[in-house]
Amino acid sequence: MRKNNILVCSILAIGMTACSVTQSYPAKPDGVTVFAAASLHNVLPELIKELDPDATVTFNFDGSSGLVDQLSSGAPADLLLTANESNMTKAIDKKLVSHATMFASNTLVLVVPRDNPGSVTGFSDGSLDSKRLVICAPEVPCGSATHKLAELNDVILSPSSEEQSVTSVLGKVTSAEADAGVVYRTDAAAARDKIQVIDIDNANQVVNNYMVGLTRNSHNEEAAQHILDLIKSEAGQRKLGEYGFSVTVGTRE
Repeated sequence: MRKNNILVCSILAIGMTACSVTQSYPAKPDGVTVFAAASLHNVLPELIKELDPDATVTFNFDGSSGLVDQLSSGAPADLLLTANESNMTKAIDKKLVSHATMFASNTLVLVVPRDNPGSVTGFSDGSLDSKRLVICAPEVPCGSATHKLAELNDVILSPSSEEQSVTSVLGKVTSAEADAGVVYRTDAAAARDKIQVIDIDNANQVVNNYMVGLTRNSHNEEAAQHILDLIKSEAGQRKLGEYGFSVTVGTRE
């Protein structure tokens, strides 16, 4: 089994959120284990804590492709949330998930450190040439979308680094290890005090649809369905909207 350092957060009955980094895959028979795309790491714990303070949830946040790989290797989880449809399709094809539905969508922006040391002014104006650009790896939803945007804008990218999650890209920009990075609009909004945001032409033509589905090896299917229902509820959709995701408030299956 491939072991990654993963962020695990538990929402306890007293309403607090505890987080740690671990190399194990904890399974709680009395709770729910959620594997979720890294770009959901801010909103998802808050959403569940607000809508059901008594819920016991263990989170594993990672790139969507990595989550599917972990499930394929036998990692126990009750719920899978991916940042695009293709990785969820892989999970369904591998019979890791029976079926899935869309619950939100997201688009990409270019971000630079607050003082913009590389004097980057745009995605397709040539100002990224010879600069330290960080993007997601092609197999990760944000990476696939980045390459589609590059094609639409007739841009040849020469990244200095390709990361396995959007949070890693953002971290390199906020720490000034990179002159620019391509991240989701929602992640940029969460770090607005540390970065500048530059819109990318045609970004609205490359939309990542976020998918959620119950895993086939769920140990607590009823509780997992409850968490899924919270995410898709009107209140859950509003919370996602507050964090910058595109949603249809009140849409239910």
